[in-house]
This record gives sequence, structure tokens and C-alpha cells, in this order.
Amino acid sequence: MTSAPTAGPADATPAPVVLFDLDDTLMAHREAVAAGIVLHMHAREYRGDETEAMRRWHELEEEHYVAYLAGALTFEGQRRARAAAFARLFGEELDDPAASRWFAEYFERYRESWALHDDVAPALDALAARLPGVRFGIITNGELEYQSAKIARLALGGRVEHVIASGAVGVTKPDSAIFRVALDRFRATAPVSAAAYVGDRLRTDAVGAADAGLVGVWLNRRGVSPSAEDAAAARAAGVLEVRGLGELAALLGARWS
Repeated sequence: MTSAPTAGPADATPAPVVLFDLDDTLMAHREAVAAGIVLHMHAREYRGDETEAMRRWHELEEEHYVAYLAGALTFEGQRRARAAAFARLFGEELDDPAASRWFAEYFERYRESWALHDDVAPALDALAARLPGVRFGIITNGELEYQSAKIARLALGGRVEHVIASGAVGVTKPDSAIFRVALDRFRATAPVSAAAYVGDRLRTDAVGAADAGLVGVWLNRRGVSPSAEDAAAARAAGVLEVRGLGELAALLGARWS
């Protein structure tokens, strides 16, 4: 996925590469999930505390999506498991076909709520101004077709040169291999002078990227305090922390100037 032809390796000037996670880094995934499940509750006429329902749906997503990434569930299987567990809270039992239909209905409401975080476009503009020739990409744990649909709907395709999805390359973050795949894709079209990766998960994104030799940047939008173990790993890896994407241009500009 690229916005314009890039120079070949022989005649290109090395430029920095800034890679991003997608969900909860560029796309406001958590907010879309919350809005989608509340709308779906209304459509199914589920009665209950919506705040608690949003919390529980988030927990189910974490639990079953991690199982999918670990190979314990298929992509459709984790969707069915989430749907069945949530519906059971409201006294509705779903078999596999019914769970798939339930999730498809929820997904339409989730998709209607897709949006970028407000700081994304200004941050990309600021990076382009501060780092001439900077190239952007995405590394995401998920299926390429599914994540590419988000990128297209959010109009990011014109700014993102490569999208690396775990489902397509067979390895997930924080494994160093997926970060190496990304850099190899960029090096195939032009030399790379420096590379950073920005994501909202400290271990999976920032520490994983730093262990692979990139500048690992943790996007800590909510100001959470990591565990002592995670904090020690981040310090050892040299992870940088920002509270918003608006801090990136100055941070990386100072580091690479």
C-alpha cells in the first residue's frame, strides 16, 4: 500500500521510517468497540448496566483475541466465543452459526464507529515536516484483509507505504521477526536511515520493537503505570514514552537530528 512511487535502492536518499500499531494507536478502537456493543445491546434488547457491559466485552475481546493470536482459536472461532459468552450474560444461548450471525450484526455497528484518534493527522503532518522524506507503515496483529479494510475506511492508505499483518506473515508481535519483515519491505524499495515503532502496548509494541533494533515508543494515552517487571524491561530496552502522538515529531526529530 503506497501513496506514490518510491525511488529504487540505487538512487534513493536514506530516509527514516516510522511504523505504527493500528488499533488504539491510530484508530480509536476501544471507543469504537464501546459504541458498537452498546448499539448492539439496544438492537438485541439486552437490559443491563452499559458501563459494565462495555467492560466485560473488552475483557472478552482481550481473552479470546489473545487465544487466536496464540493459535488456540481460529479468527472466526474467537468471534464466536466472544459472542456466545456475552450473550450468555443476558440469558441467550448461541450455537456456532447463531454466534457468527450475532457477531456479524455487532461488527456492522462497530464498523460504523471507526474513527482515527484526533492527533493522528496532525502528528503525521508534523513528522513529515520535521523529518524530510519520512516514510510511514503499519505493523498489526491481525488478519491483513480485516485490518486493510480499516485502513481504507480511515483514509490512511495514501500515507502508509506498507502494512504488515501477523495473519499474512505468520508471526505476531512482540516476536522480532515481524519487525524485521517490516524493515525488509521498506529496504526493498529504498534505503532506511533509521526506524521507530509506536504502539499502545508496552511489551507487545514498544519493548518488542526495541528488542528488534528499532526505536520503541510506547504511546501511553491513559497514563497507566506499568508493572515493575514491564517497567524494568522498558528501561533495559531504552523504550521512549509519549502521552500523545503530537509529541512524536519533536522526540524523533531530536533523536535523529
